Amino acid sequence: MRKITFLLLVLCVGLTTAQEFNYSIHKIDVNTKYSDFGVSYFGENEAVFASARKPKTVRTGLWNSNRQPYLELYIGKISENGEIDSIRRFSKKISTKYHESNVAFTKDLQTVYFSRNNYLKKKYTNDNEGTNLIQMYKAHVGEDGEWTDVQAMPFNDDNYQTGHPVLNKEENKLYFTSDMPGSIGATDIFFVDINEDGTYGTPKNLGPNVNTVKKEMFPFIDDNNVLYFSSDGYFQGRGGLDIYAINILDLNSKVKPKNLGFPINSNEDDFSLVFRSGKREGHFSSNRKGGKGDDDIYYFKELVPIQLDCNQIVNGVVRERITNALLPGAKVDLYNSKGQVIESVIADSSAKFTFNVNCNESYKVVGSKFDYNEDSEQFITNADQSLDLTLGLNLKESEFVRIRGLLMIAINPIYFDLDKSVIRFDAAIELEKVARIMRKYPMLKIELGSHTDSRAPDQYNWSLSERRAKASLAWLIKRGVNASKISGKGYGETQLVNKCSNDVECSEAEHQLNRRTEFIILNPEAIK
Repeated sequence: MRKITFLLLVLCVGLTTAQEFNYSIHKIDVNTKYSDFGVSYFGENEAVFASARKPKTVRTGLWNSNRQPYLELYIGKISENGEIDSIRRFSKKISTKYHESNVAFTKDLQTVYFSRNNYLKKKYTNDNEGTNLIQMYKAHVGEDGEWTDVQAMPFNDDNYQTGHPVLNKEENKLYFTSDMPGSIGATDIFFVDINEDGTYGTPKNLGPNVNTVKKEMFPFIDDNNVLYFSSDGYFQGRGGLDIYAINILDLNSKVKPKNLGFPINSNEDDFSLVFRSGKREGHFSSNRKGGKGDDDIYYFKELVPIQLDCNQIVNGVVRERITNALLPGAKVDLYNSKGQVIESVIADSSAKFTFNVNCNESYKVVGSKFDYNEDSEQFITNADQSLDLTLGLNLKESEFVRIRGLLMIAINPIYFDLDKSVIRFDAAIELEKVARIMRKYPMLKIELGSHTDSRAPDQYNWSLSERRAKASLAWLIKRGVNASKISGKGYGETQLVNKCSNDVECSEAEHQLNRRTEFIILNPEAIK
């Protein structure tokens, strides 16, 4: 019975932070001497919860390994003070002689997700060790209002557990708890995409910003994209399972979940917190001292809106403004609202950059690169949306030319992909420099020298380098360069810039340096 502890014992049971006294709570009268927990809302005025209050009559016995009756789902009306009245069984079709608990409904109340023992179509299935695990199921409402067509979720498996379902506001993602392969700890929180055709994607782990080496479970997403969940894996826990919160947009940032503090969290297990739609009040469950049974349901009100730490990822790309070509290697500085540089990065090989910033603050990014004018963009971060920036740099008119021993122009060589002669975006930047130079100095004559690396037969490389020279010439002519003033020649692999000759082991980056076209000024006196 060790494995079933994850969703059976915890399902059946239920350092002080800055969030102290942000909530008022009270135990409601619906509780019994048995386990009562896991509230979900059925529309605006009804609540569904799991309870062992009326032991099921079964031939195999009424009790699980903890001498608790099997759980069943109940529904009742919510009164103004959070009480749940007029209790009745939720569904005869869903109900079995085993556990049912933790439900999630679509907004139209036509679909329900729920947790139950691995029992479907009167078949009771164990894992490889002989243990019956908790699984997640889906059902639909029939014409008579009864729940029908019970189906196991497609990612269930007899040898691991799934449960605690909850939908996000848009109902395009389903969050749940599992110990499936890929878990970080004893149990983790996962999500799966719900496709438009009703199928499901591949379950994905929420990652180390939520999951620890211990237990994370009972997820809930409120209307503001805040994920609430229970964990016993954080050092600031008060004891047992504590309830934490984090914005789901911060899952890939450096922000850590916030402990809700007292009185929500106690020295025992506190879990399954849910908010009523459009309200800052709801229910949670706990097996703290002073309760009526094993697990009890509590009603709470949020007195002060929770203040979560917030980080946001800002992504960007640096391009040449006219050609829109990428500018890898550009320097990007991040300024705060006081005009201070707080971080600097170099755009990667795809000309992309990333900053991790605080939410609801003003920033400015400035992009710069040799031979280019700077470009900047100001922005204010917002936790509800991601930011994607584009910096466009212009070439400096006064720095088009630089003479190297009276032979080379001030542009970098252009580079090619392996066995290709296609002009890349980054190569187009340098060719644009050549075009501008030759338009400015119409008497200038330039020769293009194209080269290859050594990883092909010599004759093939001669041919490849000729194709690269012709491709470079064609690009310049298309940009308005006088064809009589430019010429091109291929040199194959005869002019390598490093050690990477035949049979010498080199990295791809080293070979890349040899796949190039260089530019030679034939009449530098034409430049005044």
